Amino acid sequence: MNESNLHDVLIIGSGAAGLTAALALAGTKRVLVLAKGGLSEGATAWAQGGIAAVLEAGDTFENHVRDTMVAGAGLNDREVVEHVIAQAPASIERLRALGVPFNTESGDLHLTREGGHSHRRIVHVNDATGWAVQEALLKAAAEHPNITLLPGQSCIDLITGHHQERFSGSGRVWGAYALDEASGRVTAHIARATVLATGGAGRVYLFSTAPRGATGDGIAMAWRAGARVSNMEMMQFHPTCLYHAEVKNFLVTEAVRGEGGRLLNPRTGARFMEAHDLERLELAPRDVVARAIDAEIKRFGLDYVHLDISHQPADFVRGHFPTIHEKLLGLGIDMTRQPIPVVPAQHYTCGGVVVDLAARTDLPGLWAAGECTESGLHGANRLASNSLLECFVFGEAAASDILARWDTLEAPPAIRPWDESRVTDSDEAVVIKQNWTEIRRFMWNYVGIVRTTKRLQRAQRRIALLGQEIEDYYGAFRVTTDLIELRNLHQAAELIVRSALKRRESRGLHYTLDYPETTASAADTVLVP
Repeated sequence: MNESNLHDVLIIGSGAAGLTAALALAGTKRVLVLAKGGLSEGATAWAQGGIAAVLEAGDTFENHVRDTMVAGAGLNDREVVEHVIAQAPASIERLRALGVPFNTESGDLHLTREGGHSHRRIVHVNDATGWAVQEALLKAAAEHPNITLLPGQSCIDLITGHHQERFSGSGRVWGAYALDEASGRVTAHIARATVLATGGAGRVYLFSTAPRGATGDGIAMAWRAGARVSNMEMMQFHPTCLYHAEVKNFLVTEAVRGEGGRLLNPRTGARFMEAHDLERLELAPRDVVARAIDAEIKRFGLDYVHLDISHQPADFVRGHFPTIHEKLLGLGIDMTRQPIPVVPAQHYTCGGVVVDLAARTDLPGLWAAGECTESGLHGANRLASNSLLECFVFGEAAASDILARWDTLEAPPAIRPWDESRVTDSDEAVVIKQNWTEIRRFMWNYVGIVRTTKRLQRAQRRIALLGQEIEDYYGAFRVTTDLIELRNLHQAAELIVRSALKRRESRGLHYTLDYPETTASAADTVLVP
């Protein structure tokens, strides 16, 4: 066994969940953090809005719990919701201790409000909270002697008992095989404990605000290793992604609507949310707003709708949204004087690998945290700014559970090296590009904001056809990052469609014309390998 590739804990993913776990473990354990691409290329750095936490006297944990349950259409696990929300203030204090420069007002943290929240409770750093959090966590991790940060690594599969030199038949996880993107070599990174923090599967859709690497890697790897996944049909579509020929995935934060932004029909100039949710208007949960925009676009044959905050003072807009204002100005849009063209786009994966309150998966030796999981927090729709909070709470939980169980975790056995003896370099990479484009297009058209059984079945047939082609290609050629991502993207698409066909109701983010009613009892859609 190559000693240099043996670690106490392997963490796959360098965003909020992964780095939180790494920092909590590094006091006593040697931790390796693998990142696909750069260390800051995950979704954390892209988060504009903020972190939800009850910090004001007029607000309560119960208010935050209720808002989360309402947004999640009752599919949430209340015990999990209560636990995560109770941990929020402590998470904010840990981030402040790391130097995250949250906005303040008169010495107190400045709180904003977003869709679905009954109170102002969003802690933020202007409109670039995720970037500030990522920088602070990454700086702390880079300075810690027990943490090794290794970018440019594409994980292929989890190492289980099937990969032991003497086959054990065990589903116990011992790390992961990863492709070094620069050298093309595959290394077995072996560890007593492994944490998945790989983010979501947003790139399975044609239009998405997710980063390029959000190809469902952790979900697909865990599924292939034998872990259950749950609620994969619950894909959140952010209502307001910039519509622009040159920029495909720029998100216009929820907080623009929280600070008075209105949605208008660009043809008539009329405000249309009154027809969809008269009480909450633009502050309705994301699934309601996304469906309203989708309906308006289809009804009038539009390419986009307008989001207008130009009625607010220019200094107010520039002060609250400096990043967005500057970005739009560079594209010829002055949000202080004119409306912003927006469309819905896939934004967040609410389903994923099943985990408990300790971040444990079904597989011994494997923990998971963040967007790749289904913890019970989000239910049928994630409440705005609960996602970073989930990363912190479950990253800490994974670390705490690993430390508590450390003496019972066996030392890793001898693991077989990666075998490339029966493969060659590909001479037809066009297959990857073609299949990637095809999956994303039919997922957008058939498994989007509004669904039907017939469309889902069409998608399922195409997934089945592509599956054999992708596996044949994977078996014949050396792995590349593009091939690894395509294989995972296809697996994620298959799980989303299977889950959507199992849910015979409309609830939260899953809206189907064939079953428009919501059933009396809420039940998770659990898939078992």
